[in-house]
Amino acid sequence: MKKVFLFVVLWMITLPVVADEGMWLLPLLKQQKWEEMKALGLKLEAEDIYHPSASSLKDAVVIFGGGCTGEVISREGLVLTNHHCGYKWIQSHSTLEHDYLTDGFWAMNRDEELPNPGLTVTFIEKIEDVTDYVKKALESDTDPNSVKFLSQSYLNKLAKEKIGEQFLKEHPGTTVEIKAFYGGNQYYMFTKKVYSDVRLVGAPPSSIGKFGADTDNWMWPRHTGDFSLFRIYSDEKGEPAPYSTENVPLHPKKYLKISLKGVQEDDFAMIMGFPGRTNKYYTSWEVAERRDIDNAIRIHIRNLRQQVLLEEMLADPQVRIQYASKYAGSTNAYKNAIGSNWAINKHNFEALKEAEQQQLLDWSLKMCEPDYPDALRTLEQIVKDRADLRFRSWMLDETLMRGIEFSKAPIRIDSLQMALEAKDETMIKEEMEKLEKAYMLFADKDYSPSVDKKVAKALLKEYIRMVPQDKLPEALQVIAVDYKGDVDKYVEEIWATSIFASSENFRQFKSNPSMKALNNDKMIAFARSVKQEEQVLKKALADFDAGYAIAHRKYVEGLLAMHKNQSSFPDANFTLRLSYGQVKGYKPKDAVYYDYQTTLDGVMEKEDSSNWEFVVPERLKQLYRSKDFGEYALPDHRMPVAFAATTHTTGGNSGSPVLNANGELIGVNFDRNWEGVGGDIQYLPDYQRSIIVDIRYILFLMDKYAQASYLLKELEIVN
Repeated sequence: MKKVFLFVVLWMITLPVVADEGMWLLPLLKQQKWEEMKALGLKLEAEDIYHPSASSLKDAVVIFGGGCTGEVISREGLVLTNHHCGYKWIQSHSTLEHDYLTDGFWAMNRDEELPNPGLTVTFIEKIEDVTDYVKKALESDTDPNSVKFLSQSYLNKLAKEKIGEQFLKEHPGTTVEIKAFYGGNQYYMFTKKVYSDVRLVGAPPSSIGKFGADTDNWMWPRHTGDFSLFRIYSDEKGEPAPYSTENVPLHPKKYLKISLKGVQEDDFAMIMGFPGRTNKYYTSWEVAERRDIDNAIRIHIRNLRQQVLLEEMLADPQVRIQYASKYAGSTNAYKNAIGSNWAINKHNFEALKEAEQQQLLDWSLKMCEPDYPDALRTLEQIVKDRADLRFRSWMLDETLMRGIEFSKAPIRIDSLQMALEAKDETMIKEEMEKLEKAYMLFADKDYSPSVDKKVAKALLKEYIRMVPQDKLPEALQVIAVDYKGDVDKYVEEIWATSIFASSENFRQFKSNPSMKALNNDKMIAFARSVKQEEQVLKKALADFDAGYAIAHRKYVEGLLAMHKNQSSFPDANFTLRLSYGQVKGYKPKDAVYYDYQTTLDGVMEKEDSSNWEFVVPERLKQLYRSKDFGEYALPDHRMPVAFAATTHTTGGNSGSPVLNANGELIGVNFDRNWEGVGGDIQYLPDYQRSIIVDIRYILFLMDKYAQASYLLKELEIVN
């Protein structure tokens, strides 16, 4: 049976990439995947999607913020993305008096659109293959252990040298970067234009934009109106400019037409966006490491923290607003880790990778290529040798650094200490002003000391239980001796005495700063100790980086050489990609089938006024009862909400446009199904589904629910 299983696995991995798999680079699309896309129904020409020098669909797809995708949908610079991508900015404008998270927000004219300092929208101006240029530059690097070939700072330096400082000076808002692909076997340069005046235009209430919240996250069927609208502003010439009331809406090179035709099962669909990270080229040892260390720790620790946060959020509306974005982000990665481990175990990813490795070993022997087996042996040893350090690093990161917020308390106090020691009143005043600014950044409007204290008690107990005493950060080693292991007492003392524990404590210190108060401050000692432990672990793990990077590059080179007649896509690295497939349901388990389309009927079926995740706004219920769906309804008069497709996506694809065979917008990607999360490592054609909010639901909510139909006049809608 073992031999039969191995044969099946080998057969699976030697087949060409399945039709719907892959996150494809646009410049290679025509030569790699065009025939398959046309066979599935695509009606466009390759140049309609990507043209190196003329306008194409590529020009309507943007990086939204630092980790999402968006799309331009009007000639007035209107950008559509997910509600959860705009969540941070919606939250930033929310108060108890104007709770846009709960009530939604709609600017009824341009003057009401809200600026968002720090938010950017980025266009990809140009994509160039610079492999030869980079490899020639790397020839001067004679260090055999150098990892310059993956160094982003080094590659960006090369990018600036290639395009020239003069060009960048003459084009404000333009940046360039070179990215490595296939582990450093290929390189592309991306010229970008970044706009920083981006204003909030509209967002539904969270009861629509986050309907189902944590329970439905990563799940299908889904009934969430996950979208928000922003507008890009520029100077009068259309160039990037800081926020100004003199700025005007951007007139983009390209914007997307919107289709009301809807979708049918097996329709062609494609997604363009910026997928963040995948691990297609993992070895079997890395799969096990991901499951048993990375995911296991994240699942366990975040579950503990989220229990505390949720209890506090449900008890206090102010805390709910403060921690809404933090909680959502934490839960998202938590459920991802659970789904990832489910896929690793259910589909035996370790065995799949072992079979692929054996195939490479056999091929290398036949081709007399000893470097590839050597690379595999190196990777195996590195993963084994770094296991303890990786465990400690993940525990530190998830528990103390991400989980406990006061680990980020200000610790740069050396200059203040020197001033106090010298009794230099002028210098003391200057340094106190700096410290106060740092304190205000730490204890900002979204920070609750009482919540942080409760989280700290829960997480510290678990950290001390799981990490050996002699491996604890120095500040925590005293708990066993000085506090007899009483974590609660340790935390309470921090909050009773630290100058950063409350605004009152800080005011008292400010009125009479002293060396004694700084030297005895346990919160400062804790934060410093955590930082020191982070640096120690980072340095220790970095010792493995060069060997890993060199061996991984060689391993991937071997796989590419072995499969030279097959198209192969590089791992996602937050660069512009295209995925394609079909609108399709799936069968998650025996005797269960999920359809490809959900409707407003499902929202009403899930409604539960006693559960914050499934509250339905009264206005939406009224529209449902009256069946006032306008031209957005299905032929059977139901209101579509979301649909599923076989497109290959990951984090970063949130907000990505979903296009039909004519290149028209039919939906906005916002999630994946639980069973498909493992696609970050191995695509699962029978399970992998992108979850997409139907553009008809978005238009219905803008028009009928928000009564912001004036915005629809900007759009080019086709039937």
